[in-house]
Amino acid sequence: MSLTDPAVVLLACRRELERLPALLQHLVGDLDDDAARRRPAAGEWAPVEIVCHLRDEEVEDFGARLRAVLDRADRFAPIDPERWAVERRYLDQRLGDVLQELLERRRSSLEFLAGIDPARLRNAMHSSGGQLSGLDLLVAWVTHDRLHAHQRTGTLARRWADRWSPLRGG
Repeated sequence: MSLTDPAVVLLACRRELERLPALLQHLVGDLDDDAARRRPAAGEWAPVEIVCHLRDEEVEDFGARLRAVLDRADRFAPIDPERWAVERRYLDQRLGDVLQELLERRRSSLEFLAGIDPARLRNAMHSSGGQLSGLDLLVAWVTHDRLHAHQRTGTLARRWADRWSPLRGG
């Protein structure tokens, strides 16, 4: 079995992508509006902004780019997550609503992935970073999920230690 066998990669990525909804429920599901909008530090995103980002990337980045590769499109649609955060007013949105939208989009993505012929994942497109195959995009999608989960977990750890200061929690 090869690590680049499209069927193996697709199955592994689908399993990992299925994990995000439950993980996010545990990480942010009980935050009130104030905590959801509080940025952990200057230049860092608040929990609601992270979930908005994941929601929009679900369809407009990873889902769209994978479809483009499978359809052998000429180019990827441009994305600008930093601009989206401002223009779409991520910080003003309600976390519960955004989380529900993300979960619905993820369900749709998983249904889409379940219908893909794994051999088509070898299709590739040229991007500014070089050739990207469907396999590359799937692995990047899972990595992206995990990076943001790690980001949120780190914030929770810092807040926990700060809450109990002057006790040494870290």
